[in-house]
Amino acid sequence: MAHPNDRYRAPALDKGLDILELLAEQPHGLTRAEIVKAMGRSPSEIYRMLERLVARHYVTRSQQGDRHALSLKLFELGHRHPPIERLVAQALPAMEAFAKASEQSCHLGIYSRGNVTVVAQVNGPGNWGLTLRLGVRVGLVDTGSGHVLLAFQSEQRRAQMLAEHDALDGERSMPEPQLQPLLQRVRALGYWQGDSQQAFGVVDISMPVLGLQGNALAVLTCPFVRRIDRPQGPGLDAARQLLASAASELSIA
Repeated sequence: MAHPNDRYRAPALDKGLDILELLAEQPHGLTRAEIVKAMGRSPSEIYRMLERLVARHYVTRSQQGDRHALSLKLFELGHRHPPIERLVAQALPAMEAFAKASEQSCHLGIYSRGNVTVVAQVNGPGNWGLTLRLGVRVGLVDTGSGHVLLAFQSEQRRAQMLAEHDALDGERSMPEPQLQPLLQRVRALGYWQGDSQQAFGVVDISMPVLGLQGNALAVLTCPFVRRIDRPQGPGLDAARQLLASAASELSIA
């Protein structure tokens, strides 16, 4: 049975994208023979596609003509629209749908300069709720957002993030022996859920927005507040499932 994503196939386009994705993992490039071997395709197929990618400046060829690597064209295209603006534009519809269904607010955070920066915020549909201001920075080691961003990284990247971290005013420190098991649990569960370290009566739910390598590009967080006046509203478990769906919709992986 065909996969739903294969309903509208474009083999030539797939072939070109496969080459670009392959070369993206090779900082020093590959020879045509190495590309042929890695992709399991015929030399003639790869030759024609490589020639087009070189002609369109997506791929560069070494002066000796035997090695191919990505050019800076994809980098240039990616920066014609600021990356954070693109992320927010894609995230807001999913965040608004979550807020409406869960009757809770949510915000989107990214890693920035050693901590977490809130880049998008959506209020719940009710008259009140817990919200964070756009642009506010929150702690890396004492928030659900920070735990998720740290948990879904390579060991090298996580160490770099922790090395860059400067504690914010009021941020609670966490020793390495305590932090590492917590991050392992977050990664095993796939999310963070726990009492807020900043406000009483709030349960933070944080979900990763994942990239191709399984790393967290951003984190979607709901500061869940149980309504006394609306006990029939969606509960904590329902909110978590809705938030997971929204994060999955935004993820590339």
